[in-house]
This record gives sequence, C-alpha cells and structure tokens, in this order.
Amino acid sequence: PLCLCRRTLYFTYVAAVLLTSTSSHLPDMMSFSTSSKVCRASRGVQVRANSVDIREEARRRAPPSKSELFNAKFLPFEHVASGQDMALCQESYSLDEVIYRSASGGLLDVQHDMDALKIYGPEYWKALFDERVGKTSWPYGSGVWSKKEWILPGIDDEDIVSMFEGNTNLFWAERYGRECLGMTDLWVKQCGNTHTGSFKDLGMTVLVSQVNRIRKKGLKSLSAVGCASTGDTSAALSAYCASAGIPSIVFLPADKISLAQLVQPIANGSLVLSIDTDFDGCMKLIREVTAEFPIYLANSLNSLRIEGQKTAAIEILQQFDWQVPDWVIIPGGNLGNVYAFYKGFKQAKDLGLTDKLPRMVCAQAANANPLYKAYVNGYENFEPVKAQSTFASAIQIGDPVSIDRAILALQDCDGVVEEATEEELLDAAARADRTGMFNCPHTGVALAALTKLREKGVISPSDRTVVVSTAHGLKFSQTKVDYHASEIEGITSQYANPPTKVKDDFGAIADVLRKHIN
Repeated sequence: PLCLCRRTLYFTYVAAVLLTSTSSHLPDMMSFSTSSKVCRASRGVQVRANSVDIREEARRRAPPSKSELFNAKFLPFEHVASGQDMALCQESYSLDEVIYRSASGGLLDVQHDMDALKIYGPEYWKALFDERVGKTSWPYGSGVWSKKEWILPGIDDEDIVSMFEGNTNLFWAERYGRECLGMTDLWVKQCGNTHTGSFKDLGMTVLVSQVNRIRKKGLKSLSAVGCASTGDTSAALSAYCASAGIPSIVFLPADKISLAQLVQPIANGSLVLSIDTDFDGCMKLIREVTAEFPIYLANSLNSLRIEGQKTAAIEILQQFDWQVPDWVIIPGGNLGNVYAFYKGFKQAKDLGLTDKLPRMVCAQAANANPLYKAYVNGYENFEPVKAQSTFASAIQIGDPVSIDRAILALQDCDGVVEEATEEELLDAAARADRTGMFNCPHTGVALAALTKLREKGVISPSDRTVVVSTAHGLKFSQTKVDYHASEIEGITSQYANPPTKVKDDFGAIADVLRKHIN
C-alpha cells in the first residue's frame, strides 16, 4: 500500500509539472512520460528570457492538445432549466454574437460541451487547476483564467484582459465563530480583496476579454461597453476597459452610491452619467441605449459575467482540498452571483471533482427583498418590489434580472433565503469587525442572515460554513464612521466604538487607560 501510494503521488506530481510548467497547456494524457529527463526538461523551460514578456510567451505556446474539442455557446436559459439534453436545443448562438435575450425574450446561458470536458478525469482537472494557482504564466495566474477551459475555451490568450484577479483568501473567522455564534468551522471568502475591491472583477475580466476579441477580429462594430450600476459593476467595468483601451459608459443612480464607488469609474476615464432614478431605472435605460447604439451591455443580463463569477465557487473547493462545505451564504440583489456560485459548484460535481452541492443561502436586505418574499410563499409567485434605501447599496434592487436563475439554483441545492434589517446588517458587520474583519454592509447582510439561521438551528455549530464577502469595507468607510459616531438616524449602533477625547495630560490619559484596561 505504501509503495502504491508513493507511485500515485509520483504520477500526480509528474502530471502537474507537465500540465503547466512546460507550457501551461493541456497535454495528451497518453503522452505523459515518467522519465527524469522529461521532468528536468519541463522544469528547464520555466526560465524566462529577459526579452520575452508573459504575453509573448503565451503567443509562442503550442496549442493545447485536444483544445479544439472544448467549446461553449449561448443557449436559452429556459432550455437549461428544463433539464433537457443540450444537444436537443434547436436555438443556440455563438459567444461572438452580440445578443442578450433568446428568441422568446428570456435570458441566455453559457453552456459548455461537457462530454468534451469529460475526456479528462477529475484528478486531471484538479491537478491542472492546482498547479496554475498563483503563477505568473499568462493568463493562467488569474484565479479566473486558471480555469480557462471551463470559462471561455475558444478565446486566444492574447485577447484576454486580466489583472490576475481572483485567488482571494478564505478568512478563518475563528474568534467570531466561536464567541458570537458558537461555531468551529466558519470561513469568510474575501472576494473584495481584488483589484477594484469587489467580486465584480471576476465576471468583468471575462466579458471585457470577449469584447476585446470581437473588436480585434472585426466580428462586430462595438464602440464602447456600458452598464447600469450601484457602484461595484461600474468600478470593475471602467478598470478593465481602461486596461484594454476600450471606451466605457456607466449609468449610476444619483446620490445612491458611496463616494469611493463613484470616484473609481471617474478615475479610470469612463463617461459617468449620474441619473435621477434608482438602479432599476438605470437598468431600463441602459437596455434601451444598447439596443440603439453599438454599445455592448455589461450587466449580469449578459451571462458571460456569470462564467467568471462562478470561479469563486471552484476556488472555495480548491481551498478546502476539493471538499464541499455544508453551507455557502451569499448576499443577493440582482441575484446573478447566487446562480454563478451554483454553476461553479454544479460544474465541479458534474465533472466528478466533487460528489455533492453545498446548501446555499441568499441573504437579502429587508429593504430590497423580493426573493425573500417569494421564498416565504414557496416560490409560487414572484413580484418585484420598489427597493427602499439600504446601506447595502449594491443589492438595493427590487426587480432582479436573474430571479429565475436564482430560484433554480436554490431549489436544486435545497437552499434558503433570509433577510436582514438595516440595524441587523450594520450591527452584524460591526460585531464581526471587532474580531479582526473589516466588512462591507453587504457582508453584514450575510452575517446577519447567518446569525438568524444559527438561532433557528438551521445551521449547526459544526457545519462548515462559508460567508461570501462581496466587497472591501474600505469602499464604505463613511458608513462605518457614521455608525461609530452614532449618527445614523434610527440605528442604536450597539457596537459603536467612538474615539475618546482626552486632555493633553498624563493623569487624564492614565485614568482613561486604567478604566479601559480594567
């Protein structure tokens, strides 16, 4: 048994070296050699000539073996939801087409040729993805593009627009879990620890890369990329478009996003339109504009973004050594992220990398909770709501585009929907901050939902639970300042920690310190 174990580990190592170190491409599995010469040669090509940059390396790289078999296309979501064989669908579109809706007006979904992907077994994909993590080989060092074959298999490496996004850390919330919730295995996926400070980078790298491909190959005439945004989408879009030299246009609801969010697209050179409406109004307008002008729509109505966002789910599996957590809690507004996490977990399961799905929780702000209301009614009917103001501004959406996607995802994984009031979300974020985090209000919504589910006994003390933090707390510093100053009307700020004013006197300082220490 020990000899067999060592032999298995050896072959796994050789496979991993050949998978990425030689060219970071897919070799023919039958051509693996166990000779030391091959191993030494594969290590040798890691040396990079000083005059060759990582894009040039990608251009010189040989095409992946059997890569021509991997493909993806747009299919109507209604066909995907029906559970029918993809091959039976009579309606499909190339990813190079500029199209957002099916013939019936429904959403589209990116579907991969799973039979082609199954040519390689689960251990192969695990070794490939694990070997690429954290490297600088273009474009595989990105947490998104390290899984390129599962995302956009047909795009050329040189067309990819990446900032090496993804690969975000899992924060073990040891103290918060133990002291506040009585939990031993609580984690926070820090998706906000990325270039523009939110998970939106994961989807935007895919969408802007595809636009870059379309423009460079002259497939369609596209003058710009546009989006409606509550802040984070516009930041990601403007940054990636700026990197690629593509004009970007953003529609923002006036006076409804933080200054930190507003300044990001301004700094990156976007045309920023501040409109006297809410997000749903901006969304309606951008859809009208993109129908009339050669502007590519970048909102999650476009399912390309889902492909990038699903990689956060695959990363979670990688970080747990391909073990599936019991629960994943996701803040939900437009609900694309709920479906994205589901797609990532399901694709891993369908290709044999895992054997089950985690149960997912969609956490909504009570001031913008149409999915929660539908869930309480057993999904019998869905009615949009007029979203009220919430500090979790990115999920202040009353008519989510991805409602059908989210319901499918939650029903398939036996998921739950919970809500949080303004006070609950602010207190939950502040309480967790006191254990070493620095949470955005949206993460506060997820943490408040977790608290409620623990109190109800739905989530057990030993359940491995992942809370998805969608943005960096620094984007919402003014909210934190107002909370700790107890200046938010109607909020008691239970965990406020304002600065203590003290005289320029040693005795006065000593009195404060004694009281604090005691």
